[in-house]
Amino acid sequence: MKFPRTYTLKEIAQLTKTKYIGDDSFPVKGINEIHVVENGDVVFVDHPKYYDKALKSAATVILINKKVECPKGKALLISNDPFRDFNKLSNHFKPFQPANQSIADSAKIGKNTIIQANAFIGNNVVIGENCVIHPNVSIYDNCIIGNNVTIHSGTVLGADAFYYKNRPSGFDKLISCGRVVVKDNVDIGANCTIDKGVTGDTTIGEGSKLDNLIQIGHDTIIGKKCLLASLTAVAGCTIIEDEVTIWGQCGIVSGITIGKKAVLMAQSGVSKSIEGGKVYWGSPVTELRDRLKELIAIKKLPELLKKMK
Repeated sequence: MKFPRTYTLKEIAQLTKTKYIGDDSFPVKGINEIHVVENGDVVFVDHPKYYDKALKSAATVILINKKVECPKGKALLISNDPFRDFNKLSNHFKPFQPANQSIADSAKIGKNTIIQANAFIGNNVVIGENCVIHPNVSIYDNCIIGNNVTIHSGTVLGADAFYYKNRPSGFDKLISCGRVVVKDNVDIGANCTIDKGVTGDTTIGEGSKLDNLIQIGHDTIIGKKCLLASLTAVAGCTIIEDEVTIWGQCGIVSGITIGKKAVLMAQSGVSKSIEGGKVYWGSPVTELRDRLKELIAIKKLPELLKKMK
């Protein structure tokens, strides 16, 4: 998420009430998670295991819970609770805006787009031309919808990321201030849920088609011309490359990549990145031909056991 203007390190330190290492006027342009940070961004880190990754990332301001050596060309914000202070920045720059009508005045809706009764269109939503938004669809604030998009009843775009910190008092929520971006010529079925990015975008690529009852986690990127069948669940920060086919009841963990033109057969469980251009099945997922060989071998076991007697 980019700030409306470039702030100074001193200004950001005052907002978060943190100490800092770096020049007062060091430029700060936004906040982002580690996988999408850019020059000028603040990233937070609160565990020694990830210090090195954060300090060597593209981020130029590190919100950290320990005073460490500051890398050249970067700045530090020293906090006793970086998670809390990252939330302070999210709340300050992207506060929650209550809605008082079904279609916000700030929403922009293109020519020949049909919004059916009881749909909700939030603040600053942009919807392109020739779209159909069916009844009881909820499109939360700041979502971007392309041209020729169809979204069926009960679908929710832009709900919060499922991202919590476990504290002694309970689970503390990381505030989501990202967006959902749906490209041109996408169809989304009934009762799907697509969560917005924590600070970046959850993206559905051009020409992709989603069946009913699909969950897409925060900051996931789905490429062009992908097919996702019913009851598939994709965790956050996953990359699904172009022309991937995912059949029903598949589960996909966070932070992995599914290669271009991969096919996942029904009820597959994907726990690691997989290459494109192959067909997979099972949980944990393996190539379909290997899994079928295993099943054939298992079927032969009773016969082999008889021969051993």
